[in-house]
Amino acid sequence: MKPGIHPKYNVSKVKCATCGHEFEVGTTANNFRIDTCSNCHPFYTGQQTFIQAAGRVEKFNKRYGMNEKK
Repeated sequence: MKPGIHPKYNVSKVKCATCGHEFEVGTTANNFRIDTCSNCHPFYTGQQTFIQAAGRVEKFNKRYGMNEKK
């Protein structure tokens, strides 16, 4: 590696704006804030619902009559 061309690698603190959870990561940036973290995001906590996708499927079936017997 060439000396002097690489950015300084720091251990920085990341703070979640939603829940306030703080954790450390290795990065070239300074301390920063994020919107949601894995501690409070519904996908990671298991509270995510798929109601909207189910509504799309029902709308498609209603429009094109896939479930109706002819």
